[in-house]
Amino acid sequence: MKKKDKEAVVKRVAEQAEAQQEINARIKAEAAASEAAETKGRGKKTVDPSKMTIYEYEQRYVKRENTKGAKLFLGFFAGVIGVFLFVVLLLVFLKVYDINEYIGYGVGAVCLLIYIFVFIVPLVKILRTGYFITNVNAYTARKAQRHNKKLRRDISKKIIDLTAKVDGAGWYDAETVGKLAISLNAGDEEGVKANLTALYNGSVKKSAKQLIFKASLKSAMYSALSQTSKIDSALVVFVNMQLIKDLVFLYGFRPSDAKLAKIFFRVIQNALIAYGLGGMQIGNSVVRTMGDAVKGIPILGSAIAALVDSSVQGLTNGTLTTVIGYQTLRYMNDEYKLQNILDGIEVAETQEEFQEACAELEKELKKEGRRGKKALAPAV
Repeated sequence: MKKKDKEAVVKRVAEQAEAQQEINARIKAEAAASEAAETKGRGKKTVDPSKMTIYEYEQRYVKRENTKGAKLFLGFFAGVIGVFLFVVLLLVFLKVYDINEYIGYGVGAVCLLIYIFVFIVPLVKILRTGYFITNVNAYTARKAQRHNKKLRRDISKKIIDLTAKVDGAGWYDAETVGKLAISLNAGDEEGVKANLTALYNGSVKKSAKQLIFKASLKSAMYSALSQTSKIDSALVVFVNMQLIKDLVFLYGFRPSDAKLAKIFFRVIQNALIAYGLGGMQIGNSVVRTMGDAVKGIPILGSAIAALVDSSVQGLTNGTLTTVIGYQTLRYMNDEYKLQNILDGIEVAETQEEFQEACAELEKELKKEGRRGKKALAPAV
């Protein structure tokens, strides 16, 4: 082995050893700082996210989740919603078919179209939308940062394109969208994040509240008009799924699999509550408490019962839809804030990367060793 080659190898080994020492020292310092913070008590000092390390982020924000389990539950709850709606629409078709065969076929075709366009299409759009990865550790942080950066840029392009092509949409503040376009074209990542945050805290938040109010009003009105518990519960599910789809489209991303599974579970609860309200005969119980006031006036009594039933069901189902909307917003806002913090943290070299560097160094040393043996071999 040549003298220069030996010196290069020795220098490289020394650099790798020094790098590992720095990593170990940093980990020890972070552990000591964390232990000191716990001793002094929480809440006395605010941590600057820009100076946070991946280990501090993991300790503060990461919750242990089974990724495969979350996907499994998400698929299961989506399937339960689909089966529930299919059964409801099938019962409606059979009921009409028993009355008139030809009208039944027409109603069946309508039910199929409703199932496809009001459930399947929104579900596919929700699931195909990207989400921010925030539940990470030291080994997955860099990959998550790259994924989140790409998603932010995709969201920005969609918002810019939608604002330019759809006149009168009014979802996004035009001035902020203009600044977002300038930052995106200039490759200014900090500008992209700042303007996206401004949109989410301003015009997008306002538009989301309007969408929730309109959906809640629809749910209440449909429940008041519907006199069948099956149809009532199906309408609630349709409105809830449409609201989730609209909010996801507005923000440009969806909640993570674990959070979306919780939202779908809430949709199932809403459907069951709506179905149960139809059989409770709330209005009749109210009329019975009125005693002599409605005796001898059966028409008045039945009218009051129907009015109370529909109004209570409408108010309840509208409120449940509002809960779905704000739960979806909370999950998306939380995950957007977390990805913003994650983007600014310091990601230290991982043990896996150090082992890869050592393997590469070992490979290089073996190669240099073979060259040295050939150089020292006596000429024949």
